[in-house]
Amino acid sequence: MARWLPRSTDLTRFCQKLNRVKTLEDDMMETSFNRCLSTIDLTLLGIGGMVGSGLYVLTGTVAKEIAGPAVIVSFIIAGFASLLAALCYAEFGARVPKTGSAYMFTYVSVGEIWAFLIGWNVLLEYMIGGAAVARAWSGYLDSIFNHKIKNFTETHVGAWQVPFLAHYPDFLAAAILLVATAFISFGARVSSWLNHVFSAISMGVILFILIMGFVLAQPKNWSAQEGGFAPYGLSGIMAGTATCFYAFVGFDVIAASSEEARNPQRAVPRAIAFSLGLATGAYILVSVVLTLMVPWHTLDPDSALADAFYRRGYAWAGFLVAAGSICAMNTVLLSNLFSLPRIVYAMAEDGLFFQVFSQVHPRTQVPVVGIVVFGLLMALLALVFDLEALVQFLSIGTLLAYTFVAASIIVLRFQQHKGDVPAPGASGRPNAEPHEGPSGGELKEYESFSDKLHLVDRDKSKEQREPGQLKAAFEPYLEFLSDFYPGEVVTVAVVTLMVSAICLCSILVFGNTHLHLPTWSYSLLLVLFSLGFLLSLLLIWAHEQQHSTQTFQIPLVPLSPALSIILNIYLMLKLSYMTWLRFAVWLLLGLLVYFGYGIWHSKENLREPRAQRVSARYVVFPGGSLEERVQAVQPSCQPATGLPDTDTDDCKR
Repeated sequence: MARWLPRSTDLTRFCQKLNRVKTLEDDMMETSFNRCLSTIDLTLLGIGGMVGSGLYVLTGTVAKEIAGPAVIVSFIIAGFASLLAALCYAEFGARVPKTGSAYMFTYVSVGEIWAFLIGWNVLLEYMIGGAAVARAWSGYLDSIFNHKIKNFTETHVGAWQVPFLAHYPDFLAAAILLVATAFISFGARVSSWLNHVFSAISMGVILFILIMGFVLAQPKNWSAQEGGFAPYGLSGIMAGTATCFYAFVGFDVIAASSEEARNPQRAVPRAIAFSLGLATGAYILVSVVLTLMVPWHTLDPDSALADAFYRRGYAWAGFLVAAGSICAMNTVLLSNLFSLPRIVYAMAEDGLFFQVFSQVHPRTQVPVVGIVVFGLLMALLALVFDLEALVQFLSIGTLLAYTFVAASIIVLRFQQHKGDVPAPGASGRPNAEPHEGPSGGELKEYESFSDKLHLVDRDKSKEQREPGQLKAAFEPYLEFLSDFYPGEVVTVAVVTLMVSAICLCSILVFGNTHLHLPTWSYSLLLVLFSLGFLLSLLLIWAHEQQHSTQTFQIPLVPLSPALSIILNIYLMLKLSYMTWLRFAVWLLLGLLVYFGYGIWHSKENLREPRAQRVSARYVVFPGGSLEERVQAVQPSCQPATGLPDTDTDDCKR
C-alpha cells in the first residue's frame, strides 16, 4: 500500500511546478504587437472602461436607495480605494510592459497556478461584463423607441420562461457585439480611433450635463426639509462606497495594453493616473449636480439624469443624455473586447491555454483568433442568457485580481534583481556550506572567486545590502532571521498578512451576524488578527527593498498594497454566498483546464534545467590575509542532484 503513496521528493517537485514563476526576456520591449499607442490613447481607453453606463445609472441608484446626496462622499472614498489598486497596476505595467494585466503580474512574482486562476477569472469577468453592457445598451435604445424592438421580437420570434435564459433573444445586443468585434480585429490603431470618437462625444455630453446642472442647481435640495445631506448616515455612505467602487474597475485595460504602448514606462503610469482622476472627478461632479437639480428621494433609479432634466422642463436634454449614455456604453464594450483577447493571448503564449489563441495576424498585429472566438462567445451570452444573476460574479473576479496584484507588488519589490548575489550574514544564506579552517575559524566555499571576492570584507557587505535582506538597524534584534535567503522571510510574511486580513475581515463581516460572537471574544479576535496583520507589515518593512528611478514605483510600500489587500478582501466577503458558489464552480473548471492542459504545455515546464557543475571552489580563511590563505579545492566526488553518475567516475580517475 505504501508504494502507491507519493514520495516527499515527488510532492516537493510538484509544488515547485505549481509555484514556478515566469522567466522574462532580457528585452521586454520586443513584441509581435504594434507599439502604436500614446499616453492619450491609453488615457482614453481607461476613461472608456470606467465612465460607462454607471455614470448615468449608478449615480441615481446609489443616491436614492443607499446614500442620498452623500453619494459624493462615497465616490471620493471609492476613488481613493481604487487609487491603491491602480498604483499597483501602474508600477507593474511600467516595469513589466507585457500584455496580460493581472495574470502576467501574478505569474512573474507569485506563481504559475495562481496566475492561471487569476487569468481564468478575468476571462469570465470580461465575457459577462461585455455581454451585460451589450444588453444594457440594447435595453436603453429600446426604451427610447417605447420598447418596439422588444415587442416585435416577442411577437415574431417568441418568448420563453426558462431558468438562466432571457425572456426573449436579444438580437440587437448580439449584433452590436459582432460589429464591435469586427472593428477590434482591424488593429489597435482602429480600435483607439473609434474609442476616441465615442469618448469625445461622451465627455462632451458630460460637460453639457455639468454646465446645465449647475445652472439649474437648487441648494435647498440638500436642506433638512429634504432629508439632509447624509440621510442614511455613515453606514449609508460606506454601503454606497462598496457599490461605487465597481465603477472604477476599467483601468486595468491600460495595463493590458502596455505591450502596444510606445513608451510604457512613462505612458502606463500617467494614463492610469489621468484616467482615474478624470473618471473620479466626473462621477463626483455629476453626483453633485444630480442631487442639486431635484430632491434625491424623487430620483428615477433607471434613468436619473434624463428624468431630472425632464422634470425641470428640459425634455430635449434627455435625448442628449441618452446619446451620451449609448456612446459611454460603446466605449466599455470596446474596452472589454480590446482587453480580453490580449489576456487570452498572454496565457496561450505561455502555454497555459490553447496554443491557437497565441496567433497574431501579420498585418493587423492583433490576436485575431482570440478576438473572433471570444467576440462570438460574448454575442451568444448576450443573445440568449439572463445575465442579471451573473453580474455580481464580476465583482469577485476583479477584487481577487486586485488582491493578488497588490501582494505581487510586495513580493517583487523585496526580491533581488536578476543576477544579484546574496551576501551572508545579512538575512542571506551563503552559497556554500561553511567548513572549519586550520585556525579553528569558519571558512566559506564559493563557486566563483571573482564573483565572491567582495564578500571577504564583511563590514563592506553589511553596508551594501541587497533587496530582501534585513536592514542593518534591525539585525541585532532579529539575528535569527539571518539564516534565510533574501526575500524568504518577506514571502512568508506576505502569506501571514493575507491570512490575518482574511480572518480580520471575516470577524468584521460575520462576527455579529452569522457567528453571533459574544462581545469579549469578538473584541479579542479583532485584536489578535489586527496584531498579526500589523506585525507582518512591520516584518516586511524591516527588510531592504528595491529602489529604482527608471520606472514608476508605488509609494509607501508595503503599507499601500497592504491597505489595498485588506480593502479588497473585505469587499469580497460582503458578496452573497451564491456569488461564492458560482466562483467555486468556475474555479473547479479552471483547475480541470490547468491540470489537463496548462501544466503540461507550460513553457516553463518545457525549459530544460541547466546543469550547474562546479569546476573549482575557493576557500577564504577568516583569520589571515587574502593572498596567503586562498586555496583551490577539488570538486567533491559525490554526484550532485540532476548530474549524471559519470561525474563520480571522473573524480575517481
